[in-house]
Amino acid sequence: MTAGIAETNWSTRRRLIAAVLATGALVAVQGGLAPGATAEDARSQQWYLDAMQAEKMWKVSTGKGITVAVLDTGVDPSTKSLRGKVLPGKDFAVAPGDETKDDVGHGTTMAELIAGSGEGGGIRGLAPDAEILPYRLGLFGVKGNKGFTESAQAIRAAADSDAKIINMSFGGTSSDEQDSAIDYAIKKGKLLFAGVGTKKLPLSAPASHPEVVGVTSINAKKVSDFPVSGDDVTLAAPGEGVPGWCDARRASYCKVQGTSVATAIASASAALIWSKHPNWTANQVLRVLTDTAGMEGKKKGLSKYLGYGAVRPRLNLLENKGDPGDPDISPLTGKRTLHTRSASGKASSKANDSDKSGAPDKVEVADSKSEDGDSSSLLPAVGIAAGVVLLAGCGFAVARLRRN
Repeated sequence: MTAGIAETNWSTRRRLIAAVLATGALVAVQGGLAPGATAEDARSQQWYLDAMQAEKMWKVSTGKGITVAVLDTGVDPSTKSLRGKVLPGKDFAVAPGDETKDDVGHGTTMAELIAGSGEGGGIRGLAPDAEILPYRLGLFGVKGNKGFTESAQAIRAAADSDAKIINMSFGGTSSDEQDSAIDYAIKKGKLLFAGVGTKKLPLSAPASHPEVVGVTSINAKKVSDFPVSGDDVTLAAPGEGVPGWCDARRASYCKVQGTSVATAIASASAALIWSKHPNWTANQVLRVLTDTAGMEGKKKGLSKYLGYGAVRPRLNLLENKGDPGDPDISPLTGKRTLHTRSASGKASSKANDSDKSGAPDKVEVADSKSEDGDSSSLLPAVGIAAGVVLLAGCGFAVARLRRN
């Protein structure tokens, strides 16, 4: 059990940082909040959808058939963008409680970024036909909580559910109970994503677990300045200048930023790929995500700023790139996590490496060489197609073993 703090209570958050670090709190890993979009123009601020070629991807996959468990501050199913998309979950913050009650707005934002319909001018999720399974945690700001979060119980509940992906847009210090729950979820075939956190709140668990995908943030030009760096970073995703609900009233959207946002978009990217390849395992979906991730100028190994680079699901959906590999072996640790009935130990044949579309990425994200990220900028536009990042790094499984 760990004490909680929510990202939207900014003035309180600063006063509690010292206490949080001392007690090992779970926090919603978001970097900032600023006035922004009304509900009528949220879509216009979702710059990353055009950059990732979302409209083209949705002709191939919309996340249909994939359930994403959202472990957060609760998810309000009554927003126009989430109507009909939220399944019955459970509240672990209050007993008895209501997992659809969101006193902060954070969990509802994460759900919309993953699976929002965009109805009524709201947020359009990257995987708009995925379904959301909410598990409410006692993050600070959740009314009625007693200062503790049953994160381990929530992870186990998600592991026993029909959800394939577990989105954890929060961070804290590790515990034996949480690590054991994550191990259980991995053996059940789930794919887990978590934010790596910010420099102001460097609490990395559950992203620090060897089998959890740690997600950092990028903007339209470079790696973001606020996330922590290090071996916990696996992938990067858009996490700045994105619309999110300002508060519990959900009257308007604000511009939000953070590895929380990036985690949700990474989870949605996985949902798109898994929906197209429903017979793949979590290991195969993740291997393709990392195999097609983009980062210019890094030939081998992990970048402590971007991991293996930014997610580019379009390379698999539109160009059939990415080798799913062994369904049973984790691409993060090289260990066997599953025992499938596959006789060959592999999925479909290796994807075609050629670029059938003939349309290169519009932008490229360079690897950071310093803490301030001066060299992690977007290079000049190339061609007519939009994208987020350039070529994937290689040597994934071997280099990732450094984390252990």
